[in-house]
Amino acid sequence: MISWQEFEEITKKILETHGFDTKFRFIFKDEIGKAEIDVLAERHDTTLAIDAKRYTAKWYRKSALKKQAERHVERCRRCAKLINKKVIPIIVSLIDDSVVFHGGCIVVPFDSLNDFLINLHAYLAEFGFL
Repeated sequence: MISWQEFEEITKKILETHGFDTKFRFIFKDEIGKAEIDVLAERHDTTLAIDAKRYTAKWYRKSALKKQAERHVERCRRCAKLINKKVIPIIVSLIDDSVVFHGGCIVVPFDSLNDFLINLHAYLAEFGFL
């Protein structure tokens, strides 16, 4: 099993192979406090905020993932305000499932990340970001 640090780094490299400029472990501070986004990825006019979660089948609870999605959406809202760009919240997880949408956050299984990035505009349209 890879470490969570390795998982974040692999996710960053995949985004870069798809033409994204990345900022790794992007830390920002606003009036609420300090926050971190694992990978902030930009390509053309699209900014993705990736939270890499190393959930596995043994350690997975849907309620935990939903709570993390809600927190990530809030971090992305704060980040968007600071950088003055639309920021799309995405959780990349080791869970082998389908791409889902929860509370404004797209949850992408790691095994589906390449397909997600190849078909990014279709997914963003499907989930109301375009």
